[in-house]
Amino acid sequence: MKTLLVIDANALIHRAFHALPEFVSREGKPTGALYGVASILIKFFKENPPQYVVAAFDRPETTFREKLFSEYKAHRPEPAPSLVAQIVEAYALFQSFGIKTIDASGFEGDDVIGTLVEFFKHEPEIKITILTGDMDSLQLVFQEKVVVETLRKGVNDITLYDEKAVRERFLVEPYQIPDYKGLIGDASDNITGVRGIGPKTAARLLGHHKTLENIIKSIEFNESILEEDSAYRKIKDQKEEALLSKKLATIRCDAPIPRLALRDLIISKNMKDGAIKYLSQFGFKSLIKRLEEESKKKIHQGQLL
Repeated sequence: MKTLLVIDANALIHRAFHALPEFVSREGKPTGALYGVASILIKFFKENPPQYVVAAFDRPETTFREKLFSEYKAHRPEPAPSLVAQIVEAYALFQSFGIKTIDASGFEGDDVIGTLVEFFKHEPEIKITILTGDMDSLQLVFQEKVVVETLRKGVNDITLYDEKAVRERFLVEPYQIPDYKGLIGDASDNITGVRGIGPKTAARLLGHHKTLENIIKSIEFNESILEEDSAYRKIKDQKEEALLSKKLATIRCDAPIPRLALRDLIISKNMKDGAIKYLSQFGFKSLIKRLEEESKKKIHQGQLL
């Protein structure tokens, strides 16, 4: 089975930026995050060489989520100028590795990822791996076809999530993650959820009702359950907040991006030259050495480096 690697570019850049020292090029440009992302790519291509690759980016414009809820992510500090500069530069980094980059105005990179998954998850003999730095994409895990690999610490510790791993971690199915966040919220995105509902209660209710909407229907159909379990009362009193929180947490799979074919995402087996040329301008000698060493090995057919 061939692999399509979908990269959450912004998540990787942020993780690398905060995990590594702030390197500076000869011209005085910040390069620490770029170094980290390039290191991740080399490591990943060495250990799990995909046949197809694409990188999804956020865009700076207001998103539809911010229009729905002005406080969405509003608690986050403004990104450092050195981080912003490296996000912009990262487009060229990915392209030097032969990786197509894609974004959509008004949508987050997660929505671009969701749309790409929707394009390709039913392709025969294709497995999709989402490489990211956060957990939002877990809702996209699907059978054995779509898995998520997250960076846990720094840029080297990677954890794989399939359906079983999602269930073990959250006690819900992948498709229930938006419902789960609709109930418990998500502090990292300033999503409120339902005050007083925690992970165990959310998992218990979703195990019985499957969706947030079903929980609300059950309350409307039989209000006696409000006396049986205080969690239902909390949900009834905060129904609108819960539904909005679920909507904010749901990854869209209809972002306005071109309808790509797998052939558009093939990565060249000779991408080494372009990557080395790009990395040379920043003096990333150790990464260039790794690229050259791996390209000489050519461990098996399909090796990228």
